[in-house]
Amino acid sequence: MPEVLDGFLLAAGLGTRMGALSACLPKPAWTLREKPLLQWGADALRRAGAAHLGCNAHLLPDRLRAVAEGLEVFYEPTLLGSAGGLLHARGRVEAELLTWNADIWADEVPFDLLRSRHREAGASLSWLLVPHPGGNWNPVWMDHEGRVLPKGVAGPWGPYHFTGAAAWSPGALALLPEGPSEVNDLRPRLASLPMGHLGVVTEPFPWREVGTPHALIEAAADLAPAAEGRLPGCYLHPAARLAGRLTRCILGPGAAPPPAITDVDALWFEEGGNQVRLGLP
Repeated sequence: MPEVLDGFLLAAGLGTRMGALSACLPKPAWTLREKPLLQWGADALRRAGAAHLGCNAHLLPDRLRAVAEGLEVFYEPTLLGSAGGLLHARGRVEAELLTWNADIWADEVPFDLLRSRHREAGASLSWLLVPHPGGNWNPVWMDHEGRVLPKGVAGPWGPYHFTGAAAWSPGALALLPEGPSEVNDLRPRLASLPMGHLGVVTEPFPWREVGTPHALIEAAADLAPAAEGRLPGCYLHPAARLAGRLTRCILGPGAAPPPAITDVDALWFEEGGNQVRLGLP
């Protein structure tokens, strides 16, 4: 019998917003403080007591596996989406499955609060929410009982922002259709249950989505100034060698630009023993 899964990191995607960086590494394999984003999420789940973790993979799956120590990796040759990716866990969850989006950096995630409220309410799916920070994030609204309303429907409580942390019951996983599906497609079905889709509100906590090259450079400057952010305005992977005069550049694994080069808006990395340079927008 396969082991029970306690936690799952949604790590599959096309990497479209990362542009040229997706030719080098999948998004969750990029590091901050010399630790892959994937493992930041995994460690947060482990601190909450999740013992057996899984993740899905699509783009450059072997490079994701290389940083997925301690995780069971499920390859998706065809992307299954933000809900369909959890089909890998269906039938392997006893109480609840804690999930996290693997392109987000956070050191401490209040998974314990999420799980306790999820169990107290007997919810099918629970989302960890914070007050909406403004900007163009999709707002989440709830009714008077704390149930999350379908996308686009405003209610008496809100707006909130979904952090990426969720708790799925076996019953919610059983609602997943075969093949690709998105969480927003499932929300109307969950809303019809007595306490189907619960919102658990917490105070804001340190949290960063690392979804674009510019966001990666900014996160390195703010979170890892002595490591990946040690060259101001650039990002340096732990396995890169700093050389040349660089501006708004990203040095990926094995990067070793020529010592005398002056470069702007570029990605460098090693591939098959060769140095590859790609332009960044």
